[in-house]
Amino acid sequence: MFFAVISIFPEMFCAISDYGVVGRALKNQQATLQLINPRDFTNDNYRRIDERPFGGGPGMVMMAQPLEKAILYAKELALAAGCDVAGGGCPVVYLSPQGRTLTESMVADMPKLDGMILLCGRYEGIDERLLQRYVELEISIGDYVLTGGELPAMVLMDSVIRRLPAVMSDEASAQQDSFVDGLLDCPHYTKPLDFHGDMVPEVLLSGHHANIAKWRFLQQVKRTQLRRPDLWRAFVPTKQQAKWLKDLESLD
Repeated sequence: MFFAVISIFPEMFCAISDYGVVGRALKNQQATLQLINPRDFTNDNYRRIDERPFGGGPGMVMMAQPLEKAILYAKELALAAGCDVAGGGCPVVYLSPQGRTLTESMVADMPKLDGMILLCGRYEGIDERLLQRYVELEISIGDYVLTGGELPAMVLMDSVIRRLPAVMSDEASAQQDSFVDGLLDCPHYTKPLDFHGDMVPEVLLSGHHANIAKWRFLQQVKRTQLRRPDLWRAFVPTKQQAKWLKDLESLD
């Protein structure tokens, strides 16, 4: 999968490209990453990419012209990588607190794309005319404001790349994460059996896979009801899960 990131701080992306699952996926060419600095598309000696806002007010606004050139260059790279740019296979995504909140269901669909061009804003934002002309999707990672779009871009890349085929060493791990089935994840345990007097639940030592599956599901339910009642209200159980729910009151 192709990723192009437009950022005035491309060196920040070493944090994701050089480490962990994403770093390994890039090394194995399961995903590719192009970092594009809009300052490289300026015409003045100061490589200026921002100006004061019309109408006054605090801060600076990123100018449309260098970002436009950076986006067009990113699209050229995407085409060269085989992306269906004209058909929407590689959308321009603006990371913004005003966008749609990123969810697991959104992430699950994104590996179907050929790639993404991620636009990272700074300062007070980006000239609206550039956004209206080129941006196809705005994504937020939560109802709060950061100093720029780089961290949200890394969050988005991490969440998508880990779901690409064969990226995870155990692909079942991704299917058991929080939110995948609409519930939070269950508790997990490993050695030692006894940690300061707290023992691993006996059912996990039983080897009885059906009982373990039932226990984990009911733990998911309890945790979701307690921590995210909004998710619980929207959850629709399968027939098997509905049977298990009848035993919820007897859960240890």
